[in-house]
Amino acid sequence: MEWRQQTSLSCADSFSEAQRWIEEVTGKSFDCSDFRGALENGVLLCDLINKLKPGIIKRVNRLSTPIAGLDNVSVFLKACGKLGLNESQLFHPGDLQDLSTRVTLKRDESSRRLKNVLITIYWLGRKANQDLLYEGPQLNFKSFEGLLGLALSRVN
Repeated sequence: MEWRQQTSLSCADSFSEAQRWIEEVTGKSFDCSDFRGALENGVLLCDLINKLKPGIIKRVNRLSTPIAGLDNVSVFLKACGKLGLNESQLFHPGDLQDLSTRVTLKRDESSRRLKNVLITIYWLGRKANQDLLYEGPQLNFKSFEGLLGLALSRVN
């Protein structure tokens, strides 16, 4: 029980830090207080990666349809690959889908999917930190220790 509480608290730190970093890099605020909902259409993610590597994404689909959002998320993930992130460091496009209306959804499933998104943001932040040309806001990697656990200590 204590481990679960610690993990939940650590994830809250990760969510807060990821949001802070995305907002500072892009200069745009999350449209809502829901982390998943703010990133679901992929526009903010595309804006983020274009700030890290200008022009890597040529066109962002700003239509408010689920297909447009999925397209943006896919383009974002491809751009992450171009920056050198491995497939294992990337979330699945479906991880940002709203599953709250599904009757069969397990409580931990939604949380696991959002953690995958956080892990990708962590690795993207590390990549930005290593880029000598990037001079923007830095991601506080300490905020992700509880989320990543031992994996974080191995890469430092």
